[in-house]
Amino acid sequence: MIGHEFMGSAHSQAWRVAPRFFDLPVRPVMAVLCGRNPERTRAAAARLGWEEAVTDWKTLLDRDDVDVIDICSPGDTHAEIAVAALDAGKHVMCEKPLANTVAEAEAMAAAAERAAAKGVRAMVGFSYRRVPALSLARDLVAQGRLGRIHHVRAQYLQDWIVDPAAPLSWRLQKDKAGSGSLGDIGAHIVDAAQFILGDTISEVCGTLETFVTERPLAAAHSGLSGTAVSDETGPVTVDDAALFLARFTGGALGSFEATRFASGRKNALRIEVNGSTGSVAFDFEDMNVLHYFDGGEDSATAGFRRIVVTEPDHPYVGAWWPAGHVLGYEHSFTHQAVDFVRAVAEGTDPSPSFADGLRLQRVLAAVEASAASRTWHTV
Repeated sequence: MIGHEFMGSAHSQAWRVAPRFFDLPVRPVMAVLCGRNPERTRAAAARLGWEEAVTDWKTLLDRDDVDVIDICSPGDTHAEIAVAALDAGKHVMCEKPLANTVAEAEAMAAAAERAAAKGVRAMVGFSYRRVPALSLARDLVAQGRLGRIHHVRAQYLQDWIVDPAAPLSWRLQKDKAGSGSLGDIGAHIVDAAQFILGDTISEVCGTLETFVTERPLAAAHSGLSGTAVSDETGPVTVDDAALFLARFTGGALGSFEATRFASGRKNALRIEVNGSTGSVAFDFEDMNVLHYFDGGEDSATAGFRRIVVTEPDHPYVGAWWPAGHVLGYEHSFTHQAVDFVRAVAEGTDPSPSFADGLRLQRVLAAVEASAASRTWHTV
């Protein structure tokens, strides 16, 4: 695994736990962790359960004891590492968004296609689609329970940088992150919407805004927090908020909002889908619940039904606890690792693929182009 901060910790938890709760065809071994700082990487390896720590990811490409490369580093590193790993015959899991640019994503998708011809697999990590309630929403749509889909309404609301004194992190620098709220959290709701509908976005019209253009330089970072350095500042070069309208290939309309300036909202990934015969609604801050409206019920008593998605026959849930015992954020990463391991062992293509990641990257690029031109853009 390359990278050991926020996503590295989440992925490490997944690799440790997956074979202990799920019946996997092969058992992953956490062989080596790679990071830039030797001392911090060694400490992270010991804490997170990795056998070894290194600082040069290129050394992993020639190791016979490394079959999988899990990329959890910032976006500006994804393309170089993924292409080299796939060309070296390593299976690759890469955190979202796939890349910082469409050109990088195209190179990664092409490398994945070359590798697939040799039995080497690649997957992009959109963990929220592995939340059981969102997987159940997709099942209901696929079964036709919502009828023809008319509307998708999606938001991802956070407040972790609403304070202008919050330090400048790599997530606020375009050369490292690619974009701000659009790519960091907006990518998640785009993937969730396309996953639930089984459909793709074809056109967008959007706007981007940066509310705080200068921030204190950071001395250190941990997860989404950090420590500022005196009064010296640097420029914020990404969006703080993104809003856009969308048309789906199948005819549905969508509205999307992603912001890290929604005071009081901590991790509110919300999505509602309205169809001709029903609706579903989800909010990650109540992640074990899916609200479902059946338009075929008697109008006198019809209404949204609150489904607690913790039954053994719900997606993924049967491997965990007795009914009613809720799951958390970390479980979605375990489910992701499980699906990836099974695909690699069985020789099937994992989902979402790098091709899926490329399509999503084109959505993000179209939103940016639309914001600049103030017109609709085709994806």
